[in-house]
Amino acid sequence: MDIWKLFFVALMPVLKVLLLTAVGVFLAIERVGILGADARNHLNNLVFYVLSPALVGSSLAKFVTLRSLLELWFMPLNVLITFIIGSVLGWLLIKITKAPKRMRGMILGSCAGGNLGAIPLILIPAVCKEKGSPFGDSNSCNTRGLAYASLSMAIGSIYLWSYVYHIVRVYSSSKDSDEPKLDELPEGTESAGETTENLPKCRTGPLLPLKEPSLEEGHMERLELDCVVPQEKAKEPFPSNVKQGFQKVIKKLNLRRLFSPIINGAIVGFIIGVVPTFQKAFIGDNAPLHVLEDSAYFLGEAAIPSVTLIMGANLLEGLKGSKVPLMVIIGIVAVRYIILPISGALIIKYAIRFGLLHSDPLYQFVLLLQFALPPAIGIGTMTQLFGAGQTECSVIMLYTYSLATISLTLWSAFFIWFVR
Repeated sequence: MDIWKLFFVALMPVLKVLLLTAVGVFLAIERVGILGADARNHLNNLVFYVLSPALVGSSLAKFVTLRSLLELWFMPLNVLITFIIGSVLGWLLIKITKAPKRMRGMILGSCAGGNLGAIPLILIPAVCKEKGSPFGDSNSCNTRGLAYASLSMAIGSIYLWSYVYHIVRVYSSSKDSDEPKLDELPEGTESAGETTENLPKCRTGPLLPLKEPSLEEGHMERLELDCVVPQEKAKEPFPSNVKQGFQKVIKKLNLRRLFSPIINGAIVGFIIGVVPTFQKAFIGDNAPLHVLEDSAYFLGEAAIPSVTLIMGANLLEGLKGSKVPLMVIIGIVAVRYIILPISGALIIKYAIRFGLLHSDPLYQFVLLLQFALPPAIGIGTMTQLFGAGQTECSVIMLYTYSLATISLTLWSAFFIWFVR
């Protein structure tokens, strides 16, 4: 296959994404009003709670077995590498551009988290269906590709909601104006190490002179009693301290966010695929309960166009414009479309050389593609959730997804040539 055929094979699925995105933009225009704010919210809930879990669970159940899990062990590590490299590059970008604090979480998240769900779910099946695809029979390629993409979505969701979520939360809670440093505090102000929170919590009254000694002695006894009680409460047994620390960690991790419906669907798919009894009951034309799995897969297929329409409707907010530094936009584009794909090609090359990956070219293509994706749409949801940088995030999404047409086409053609 020559370079022009490779380019054409990679271009077609990207054009499909672009066309569906354009339809989403059109439906979100005020004159049309089909995908307004309320409609997007309802459709997004439908995709998040029903369609995507059905697609992920049914796709994993069809393909994933205990043997395949052992063969695909490198994918979670590969996704983690993309997040780590992106975070480091995002941190360097913040230092170089001196971005305001309200944008730092969004910048780190955009550099770290790629769209490991919608784009692979659209791109990989489209590549499999193209004539001249180097990944073999289109039906087999489509089944394996959806399983790889579903696993990628599940892993990406775990990292996104357990890592990027807390990054955006931390930076969203900080203010643009830094707190005064210790040496800048005016005289008479408490230092950082001597705040009232660090002092014993005693009930104090007005500082009035006490004339009667008896009252003074009683007053001192009351103060001593009130001050001793908190000190006794502070001396908790060691197991109690460990328990409280563990509860704080669990609370900060926000397990409810971590176990999203997509993750739950992936868990169900893993169980059905790995346990032989469930696999015989649900998978295959002769399985007694195969109608349930087929129905779930049929329902899940609606997730792909729905997510793309939502993505296009959300990008309309970026058309309104915002004061985003040009260097920030250029930096994020360079990280996601130049540095990360080059790093991914080097990592996968040496992983193949050292025998860490099995010989399926489609699997290697998916691993490479994870380094070249635009930022995750979920980052926009996080900025809206915390009310910081949502307009700037829409602008970043507009530029990155507009340039993704060129970037994904070029890198997909290169990756196909790389693994064939």
